[in-house]
Amino acid sequence: MEIYDIIAQAVGIGAMAMNCLSFQQKKQKGVLAFQLCGSVLFCINYYMLGAMSGAILNIVGILRALVFMNKEKLRAEHPAWSAAFVAAYLGGYVLVFSVFGKEPTVKNFLVELLPVVGMTLTTLSFRYKGTREVRIFGLINSPLWLSYNILTFSIGAICSEVLNFVSILIGILRHDVKKEKK
Repeated sequence: MEIYDIIAQAVGIGAMAMNCLSFQQKKQKGVLAFQLCGSVLFCINYYMLGAMSGAILNIVGILRALVFMNKEKLRAEHPAWSAAFVAAYLGGYVLVFSVFGKEPTVKNFLVELLPVVGMTLTTLSFRYKGTREVRIFGLINSPLWLSYNILTFSIGAICSEVLNFVSILIGILRHDVKKEKK
């Protein structure tokens, strides 16, 4: 493994730490702040690995986190934002094949669609006021990204999704199940 690949994987591990910590936050702004940092690092990680779908979607993820962090000012609850982000995800999907030259095979169409669906679900989760919904949507989002990361061989991202899934479950137990018992 070359130094470039080692650096790419190290950046992915840093992103993993940010995303895992996001699910342990009590407030949505905390979740979003950590996910913003994770998106920046994953954007770099995927770009360095040549996984352009992951890189593009994380650029949109950065913008999404900024909008939802300032949701009162920017009226992020308006459905137009969600529609704009989903359109951006789909636009990124098209760019992977048209601009970045990914071979248009059935396998590639399906592989590149996994993170698009995952990002769409995450965006929908941010429309809710509480962190419980973010965690529940994460239970679906995480396996989609895990599959993509395995297929694109991003070690940091693979570890991230495994840890994210465990972290989501812990967050549900700590904040949601405990809260229901009270």
